[in-house]
Amino acid sequence: MLPEHENIYTIPNMLTMTRLISAPVIGFLILKHKIWLSFGLFAYSSVTDFIDGYIARKYNMKSVVGSVIDPMADKMLMVICTGCLAMIGQMPMYLAVIILGRDGLLALSAIYYRYISLPPPKTFARYWDFSIPSAQVYPTTISKYNTLFQMVYVAGEVIRPAMITLVDPQVIPMVDTGFQCFGAFVGLTTILSGLSYVFSKDAVKILTKK
Repeated sequence: MLPEHENIYTIPNMLTMTRLISAPVIGFLILKHKIWLSFGLFAYSSVTDFIDGYIARKYNMKSVVGSVIDPMADKMLMVICTGCLAMIGQMPMYLAVIILGRDGLLALSAIYYRYISLPPPKTFARYWDFSIPSAQVYPTTISKYNTLFQMVYVAGEVIRPAMITLVDPQVIPMVDTGFQCFGAFVGLTTILSGLSYVFSKDAVKILTKK
């Protein structure tokens, strides 16, 4: 039996909420070129992403809302960091377009699935009441890897200006080439990740009362 409401005030969900809140702060720090502060907060978001998932599995604190806001926090972090890094010229524009375009399409899909799966009455207040479970998201395998690759790439781009000052000037071209190659790889996995949601039959499960 699917409960009409579920407990959303769990430790994993609270950690996820701190990640949601920290995302715009990280973007602001990137725009202000606060390299180590932005990297530190980004590292916090990455670590808590692992911790909240571990706690949810270990102590049976999984929830429908957690399955939604956890990838939402990941995507918000990636979208904000990608946009800010592109604005300051730290990330190639083509890669920013791929990442933001893919996440934009997934966001529209999430809005659609939330609406069609929400039990009646379909009111505005109930739509945004995430304690009412309606659909559950199951990230595809390539999507999980892509999230990791994006986090590593974005973290590297955040600290690259500081990294370059610490290495031999002769090594800088190699570092730049490495970032370019890894960026192209991230772009490819991002495209494959988006396609995996289109062709997977198990990525979204609509929950219905029985």
